[in-house]
Amino acid sequence: MKFYERYLNGETKTVYNDIYKLGDDAFLPENIIDIENVLTETFERTAHNLNIIYKELTNINYLFKTNFQFNFERPLVKPLSNTDQLLGELEKSVKPFGFIPASLKMFYKIVGACNFEWDYDTNENFIWERADPIQIVSLDDFVSHVSDEDSHEVFQECFKEDGFVSLDLSSDYLHKDNICGGLPYSLQITPKQSIDAPFLHEEHNTTFINYLRICFENCGFSRITNPDYANDYLTFFEKVKPQLKMI
Repeated sequence: MKFYERYLNGETKTVYNDIYKLGDDAFLPENIIDIENVLTETFERTAHNLNIIYKELTNINYLFKTNFQFNFERPLVKPLSNTDQLLGELEKSVKPFGFIPASLKMFYKIVGACNFEWDYDTNENFIWERADPIQIVSLDDFVSHVSDEDSHEVFQECFKEDGFVSLDLSSDYLHKDNICGGLPYSLQITPKQSIDAPFLHEEHNTTFINYLRICFENCGFSRITNPDYANDYLTFFEKVKPQLKMI
């Protein structure tokens, strides 16, 4: 049975585990079309889930940002008309250091971007503390940041020090609560072509796709169930979770 058929049958986690085991062979002609079908389904479900969560947050008067200067500030951004061009520019910027994982490219092609951060500039009384709302920066803002000469020098320094570079995709959970925090959540650039890659500086120590899975298991807020905070989220979960699709 093909990966795609297994994925549709509910083997969402085991299918990806088996894909990762293929390593470089994932990109062989006999495998890649099937795997791309899985990725397409994954990110179509991701877009569906984000739309559901956004709708239900709006229904409870969640305070999204409303004054936008850049796309990354918007709660949801559909795939941009020049996504392929921007991805080409991004690939050119990181080419000396490796490859952009297929997962991120498919995210930008199918989902777009999201930012469910609370608008703390308007109201610092957060509905949920330290909940870590999902946030993946918009591709246009992202490319404009990483394609300049200063960023290339930073990449070179990071590569020399760590042996790899990464792309900053999201603020950490403290910054999202307007508290001085740690490093941004970042996706590692891989030395070879890859289906997915480590999602760095985030507490679950996992891959990008599994980070999204954790977010949806928690209705868009990866730390909302942390017992250290008295977040009254159950009513929201009961409404939202049955509407979400497994990725």
